[in-house]
Amino acid sequence: MNLSIEIDPGSGFCNGVVRAVRKAESYLSEHDHLYSLGAIVHNTQEIARLAAEGLQIIDNERMAEIRDEVVLVRAHGEPPSTYSLAERNGITIIDCTCPVVLQLQKKIAATYRRIHRNGGTIVIYGKKGHAEVNGLVGHTDGNAVVVENIPEVADIDFSKPVALFSQTTKDTEEYAALTAECRRRSEECGGQFESYDTICKQVAGRHAALAGFAARHDVILFVSGRESSNGNVLYNLCRKHNPRTWWIDDGRIPEGLFHDGESVGICGATSTPRWQLEELYLHLRENIVNKQ
Repeated sequence: MNLSIEIDPGSGFCNGVVRAVRKAESYLSEHDHLYSLGAIVHNTQEIARLAAEGLQIIDNERMAEIRDEVVLVRAHGEPPSTYSLAERNGITIIDCTCPVVLQLQKKIAATYRRIHRNGGTIVIYGKKGHAEVNGLVGHTDGNAVVVENIPEVADIDFSKPVALFSQTTKDTEEYAALTAECRRRSEECGGQFESYDTICKQVAGRHAALAGFAARHDVILFVSGRESSNGNVLYNLCRKHNPRTWWIDDGRIPEGLFHDGESVGICGATSTPRWQLEELYLHLRENIVNKQ
């Protein structure tokens, strides 16, 4: 079968994840194990690769039990309580919090201190329970309101100050729509509303580029772990611009997916390692294009 296959040049680990993985690999090159507070990346195959080198994933409960160990904080970041626990337990932190997330944490904390005394509310647009979002909420003493869509802002008191932030990997168009709705409600109440552009510029740029990539191919193979929040956002973006988008999370490709002469685009989430995209490319070449 004749197929034209292209890997999206912008896909693969974002800078924050690259930094975290490299720091883990560097430490494990000289030590037999390293604890990671939560999965260093939402990708089963990459986690298995790092586990073979000695990376052990733990949760907060397990971290409370260990003493005098080394724990990696992943790119998503953590609330202040995690660092307090580490200090009490003599734990050394390898802090891989993404610089973009770190700046967002600081901005939320400062804004919370400023508006909370006037009854104000910090609103975070993000996935409830996501590690990054949990860390952000922790910088408001647990008082932030997390919303996943426009209808969920109905219960917010816009007659008082409201500051809106976004999880760094959310969709820019959706955030703009949410901002507009919050501003409208605030103006109706005579309140004070402020919105901050806290979506990672690398992620935002990837959205625009990926939309074009998806549109110019006949079939899109989107490679990501199902648990990836960014994966869900980017997959739906691809589907919007190309209905023939398929989510590949186990390396298996449905039969009868391609027609002779079609173009196939391979792309993935910020949690998808480049080597997975390249493996899929080789699989297509060896088992479909060159199959006798």
